[in-house]
Amino acid sequence: MPKRQIAIFFTVFFTLYGLINYYIFIRGYQGLEYRADIRPVYTGIFLFVSLSYIIGRFLEKRYLSLLSDIFIWVGSFWFAFILYFLLGILLLDLSRLINHFVNFLPAYSSFQYVEVKFYTTFIVIGFTVLTIAAGYFNARNIRIRKYDFTIPKRNDVAKVLKLAVASDIHLGTIINRSWTKYIVERINSLDVDLVLLPGDIVDGDVEPVIKQNLGEVLRTIKSKYGIFGITGNHEYIGGVEPAVKYITAHGITELRDQVLEVAGMTIIGREDRSKKGRKGIEELAEGLDKSKPIILMDHQPFHLEEGVSIGADLQLSGHTHHGQLWPLNFITKKVYELSWGYKKIADTHIYVSCGAGLWGPPVRLGNTPEIIEITLRFL
Repeated sequence: MPKRQIAIFFTVFFTLYGLINYYIFIRGYQGLEYRADIRPVYTGIFLFVSLSYIIGRFLEKRYLSLLSDIFIWVGSFWFAFILYFLLGILLLDLSRLINHFVNFLPAYSSFQYVEVKFYTTFIVIGFTVLTIAAGYFNARNIRIRKYDFTIPKRNDVAKVLKLAVASDIHLGTIINRSWTKYIVERINSLDVDLVLLPGDIVDGDVEPVIKQNLGEVLRTIKSKYGIFGITGNHEYIGGVEPAVKYITAHGITELRDQVLEVAGMTIIGREDRSKKGRKGIEELAEGLDKSKPIILMDHQPFHLEEGVSIGADLQLSGHTHHGQLWPLNFITKKVYELSWGYKKIADTHIYVSCGAGLWGPPVRLGNTPEIIEITLRFL
């Protein structure tokens, strides 16, 4: 990404981040009028949590440590708190606005109103904490989704093949060693012939992955015919070459605009859209024997018709997380033809996964982390 675009992105991001945090802070500050003595504590806590992610990333770039991990964990959770505090406050403000015209709320004296604001503030905080706690436990519970597809083509290696698909793992500070072990255990419990990882294996900077030796955990993935992955946008965010080098050194074959014959099938692995000048789908499919089963992996699920046009029997994508936090799924459903789940177009089976891991806050609401078990049956 050009430096000018990076500068614009960060300017917009920090401006919005600052304004939203200020809005949440000032509404909370106003809500504590009944107990003004706790406002200094509130201010200190708010500054700590709102600046934690920025401080953590700054420290992580210079020296990975327990301290940087703490800041990143706190800051990551705060992103989820921001969303739900914002929704709660907007709902309250909308109620007050409607009440101005309709007058449906009880009337209070000046003192009573200050007291009501105080208790309402803590109700919002309590409800938000419970919501995010539920989302955290949901994020730590990976579901297995099973599909059975018949491919009307011959496979000379096997009549039936079982695949495990795990997109968007996002190895790093949040998806740490214990979380990675859990994901690998879930994959291994399926006893599959082939493991496919459609992008965003690494969250960004590969250093936290190296520090925790997560590659050795990846080595324990069991698969008869191998483990194959592609790049996602997060590999490009953190440095694609070091990330790919590390991944391939630990038993995963990365397909970067490459075509490979595996287990009687053709697997096409596309570079992420982040790469300038990535090969077009027609170029990758040139000279393919379309009588063989074809699996296409493309991280970002744009232009689903491209896989159909080359005769792919199965396309696997990820990237969307289905918004990860409700109601952001309504945005991803508008952006993508398929935000999460299965769709068949002509003879092409398409699955867009919401991911086995997560990005940012270790919280999922409105969707569930998943590993896909796909049984392919051939003529």
